[in-house]
Amino acid sequence: MAPRFSEAELAAARSRTIDDVLPGPADPPLRVLFCGINPGLVSAITGLHFARPGNRFWPALHLSGLTPRLLDPSEQDELRGLGLGITNMVARASARADELSGAEIVAGGERLRALVAAEQPAWLAVVGITVFRTAFAQPKATIGPQEQSFGTTRVWALPNPSGLNAHWQLPELAAEFGRLRTAAGYPL
Repeated sequence: MAPRFSEAELAAARSRTIDDVLPGPADPPLRVLFCGINPGLVSAITGLHFARPGNRFWPALHLSGLTPRLLDPSEQDELRGLGLGITNMVARASARADELSGAEIVAGGERLRALVAAEQPAWLAVVGITVFRTAFAQPKATIGPQEQSFGTTRVWALPNPSGLNAHWQLPELAAEFGRLRTAAGYPL
């Protein structure tokens, strides 16, 4: 059973941020940097990305072949050894992405550009088409590879894996993550 948090814990989580998962000196180069929208409250409480039960990020990552097994959010640091990383467009936590302002998302896009310039991943995968459109002023962007790049970093827009996104079921999410995996050159 998933842990339950008190109203006080959830309220306190709104002031928290969580650390990025980025490679260290002994890790392989960053092939794909996943960028979530912002931490949810469960992620802020636990300090773990995509930690809310029902979020389909970890299952989609595994079913796509990007990880050799299904990882628990508590194992997020194992991504470093696979050439994968995680960051967020907006650092502050919220219960829902629609609590973020357009200005926050645009500012997050600027911060993300700087992070990509510093880390130089082969691919940036933004998880959430609406936030991608807002952050990068691309109102007609669709899911998949984008024409735009940041230096040598190619860009891919992925569907939001939140359980609140009923438009994309897990098999379709995994297939789209799999298209990214193939483009990024990961073995089957």
